[in-house]
Amino acid sequence: MRALNIHAGPTARRHMERHGLQAGDVATVPGAAGGPKGLILGRLDQFIFGEWLTQSCQTVDLVGASIGAWRMATACLNDPAQAFERLEHDYIRQNFELRPGEKRPPAERVSAMFGENLKAFYGGRVDEVLHHPRYRLHIITSRGRHVLNREAAWRTPLGYLGAFVTNTVHRKAMGAWLERVVFSTGEGALPFATQDYRTRALKLTEANFQPALQASCSIPFALRAVHHIPGAPPGAYWDGGLTDYHLHLNYPGRSSAIETVAARAEEERAGASKGLVIYPHFQSTVVPGWLDKHLRWRHKSTHFLDNMVVLSPHPDWVKTLPNGKLPDRVDFTHYGTDLAGRMKAWSAATAASMQLVDEFQAWLARPDMAQVQALA
Repeated sequence: MRALNIHAGPTARRHMERHGLQAGDVATVPGAAGGPKGLILGRLDQFIFGEWLTQSCQTVDLVGASIGAWRMATACLNDPAQAFERLEHDYIRQNFELRPGEKRPPAERVSAMFGENLKAFYGGRVDEVLHHPRYRLHIITSRGRHVLNREAAWRTPLGYLGAFVTNTVHRKAMGAWLERVVFSTGEGALPFATQDYRTRALKLTEANFQPALQASCSIPFALRAVHHIPGAPPGAYWDGGLTDYHLHLNYPGRSSAIETVAARAEEERAGASKGLVIYPHFQSTVVPGWLDKHLRWRHKSTHFLDNMVVLSPHPDWVKTLPNGKLPDRVDFTHYGTDLAGRMKAWSAATAASMQLVDEFQAWLARPDMAQVQALA
């Protein structure tokens, strides 16, 4: 059974029809929020960052939210293949033990343990991330506004109710409750246009790396918000997936702003593009925000994704994995105190995901456009 699905936007498809897909074509790699689902992409990450992109020398922007931010920061470490192996190992073995009478661990304990895990993982290595010679890292967080500007027993549920209602009416209206705050290494503009949603761009530094990354992974109610991030406006910072669940961002808009008309016309005539977005993702659709998960009309592709190539597991292949699905947060409850059972299921899924790598390598060697579907 085929494991890998390849989907492409129209600009990316035209390029691939004429030139195939080369490491030097890649301008941006996104990493989606999605918790344990990201485990299925670990072996692809090892190949993409440990082997494939080493064949090129251009600057590449890495954009991540939540687990995607953790993955993209890991890609910036020396020997990324080894670093991704450790990420897989450590993530699978996460264990938030329940105490007598608890149905779930309190958010304070989860946040404290997660913070310690991040410190252990990046301890002494933050400089590698901040000064990678080729990669510019962009960590997306969601900053609360007005009622959500600080976390409290009544304010937080009320604020998220307001965000849910306004988002249902219009995605941009959710900016009254939450704003996108991006912490970036290096210099230069963000790798996407920001007219779609209220956005701040800040510098990622040694002082704010840990709190920014933890904030990007802080799911409301499951973890505590992060406050007092150095170099950032005051307020409560939560999971980047709230504003940008699957990073459905205006990637072509950035190119339009910084390239001349003549340069774009020449590129179009040649049928080539040095601005492709290569997206290892756990599904083929790119959902804008976490609150859009059940709003099916927002799951469709837009012109934002015209230069994107999505690499995702085939749904039928996913059914062959333990429990017939990808690893997800429900497994923490499903397995409860059976840590060994959850570790066994997740380890089996990640081992099976090597088939994704094998099929992507085979496609790169002999591109077959019949296997490439349009982004829906």
